[in-house]
Amino acid sequence: MSGLAKLPALLEGARKSPFKLKLLNLFLSRLIPFNRPHGVHILELGKEHVKTTAPYKRKNQNHIRGVHACCIATAAEFSSGLLFLSRLNPARYRLIMAHLEIDYHYQAKSAVIADTRISEQQLKDEILKPLADNDKLLFTQNTEVHDDKQNHIASARVTWQIKRWDTVKTKI
Repeated sequence: MSGLAKLPALLEGARKSPFKLKLLNLFLSRLIPFNRPHGVHILELGKEHVKTTAPYKRKNQNHIRGVHACCIATAAEFSSGLLFLSRLNPARYRLIMAHLEIDYHYQAKSAVIADTRISEQQLKDEILKPLADNDKLLFTQNTEVHDDKQNHIASARVTWQIKRWDTVKTKI
C-alpha cells in the first residue's frame, strides 16, 4: 500500500487518538522531507480545522532571530493542504498549490501556530458540488498564523488546484 493510500486511515485515527496523531506526524515527516528540518507538525486535527506548528529554533530563524517568513509560509501551506487531504479522498483528487499570498503582521519570536478551517457546508457548496461537474477547480483557503503568545503573525491565502485523478494527464 502506497503512502497516500494509507493517509485516510491515519488521518481518521489521528482525530481520535493522541498516539495516532504522533504516528501521523512521524509518517508525514517521512512523506514530506522538506518539513522535517523545520519541525513542522500537527497540533490538532478536527473535522473542520487543522492546527500545525513550527517551533522557535535556530533553523527557523531569520537574521534578526525572528521566525523566518518562509517558515511561517510553510506552516500555513502545510495546515491548509492537510485540511484538504483530510476532507478529500487523496486517491480520487490531486491537490497542487497554485498560489500563495501572505500578509505579515507581527514578528514572531516564539513558536508559530497555523490554523485553517472549512465548514462542512463550505466544503460541499464550494468544492464537492463544483467538482461533480468539472474536472478541476481553484479554491483559495485562508489560514491564520499566531505565535504561542496569541500575537497575530500572518494571514495566508493558499490557492489550491483540486483535480480528479482520472483527468490528470502526465508525460512519461
